Amino acid sequence: MRYTSLLFSSLSLLGLLIFAGCNQAGSKQPAPVTSAPIASAPGATGKIAYVNIDSLESKYELLKAKREEFKHRQEQMESELQRSYMQMESDAQEVEKKARANNLTQSEYETATKRLNQQEQSLKSRKESLTDQLVKEQDDFNKDLKSRLDAFLAEYNKTRHYDYILSYSYAGSSLLYVNKQLDITQDVIDGMNASAKK
Repeated sequence: MRYTSLLFSSLSLLGLLIFAGCNQAGSKQPAPVTSAPIASAPGATGKIAYVNIDSLESKYELLKAKREEFKHRQEQMESELQRSYMQMESDAQEVEKKARANNLTQSEYETATKRLNQQEQSLKSRKESLTDQLVKEQDDFNKDLKSRLDAFLAEYNKTRHYDYILSYSYAGSSLLYVNKQLDITQDVIDGMNASAKK
């Protein structure tokens, strides 16, 4: 079951990467700003703001709910697979016990072995099927989440007129320094949560 835990961790990381798009983003402690001032470096012509992806991920209610749902689904999947595996192990031990006691004919032993091999193959197929389904659902959700963020930022920017809205994250951002006055994270979190409630 370590595989599925590793898979879930990978899915979570994949979700972060897809959610952040081509940019990586976030800052641990966002400075809530209801209206970020328009700023630019001397000689620059673009207006810039940024979104702290770490904060957005931890405070966007739809994402938090979906993560809990995926976690619950993963736990159910692991539980189902564990029960099936334990049943198969019990059956195998019973066959082995009967074989040692000479309570099985060669034909019965071969039939039981064939049945156990089929159960093992079926269990592997079920695990792959459940994993693929979970990965697909996560991927679909990540695409939807990216679309929601893009749509929100497009609407948000109609009144703000930023040329660039960057993503920022303590965990691997390509931005080495950010001016906290350009942080629009709280606006985005509030707006995304309000949109999700609708």
